[in-house]
Amino acid sequence: MSEPSSSYANIPRASTLDEVDSLPSSSAGSTTSISPSEEEEISDAEREWRESLQQLELLLTMVLVPYLGKYFGRKCAYWGWGRFMEWKYPVSVDITNSAAFKGVGAIEAAASL
Repeated sequence: MSEPSSSYANIPRASTLDEVDSLPSSSAGSTTSISPSEEEEISDAEREWRESLQQLELLLTMVLVPYLGKYFGRKCAYWGWGRFMEWKYPVSVDITNSAAFKGVGAIEAAASL
């Protein structure tokens, strides 16, 4: 078996688990050391950040996406039904008060959640 010709061939391999555990955990270019209390503060801040991102994701997926989908789905259905009725029967569908129409659509979508 020949040695690979890539640049990874010159990297020494750890033969035991103790050698892997003794490797430095920080990057080679880092000259500052972080005390354990600072690491704990960083991890707490990172944990809180991830929790807030998770809560935001839940808000979007569980509340906003279904509400907006239902609202725009109904708008599309009303528009499509109006087009179909105009094509099938020579009737015109006129919305006289578009603000009331949009408001009723929003209320209907919110009431059925």
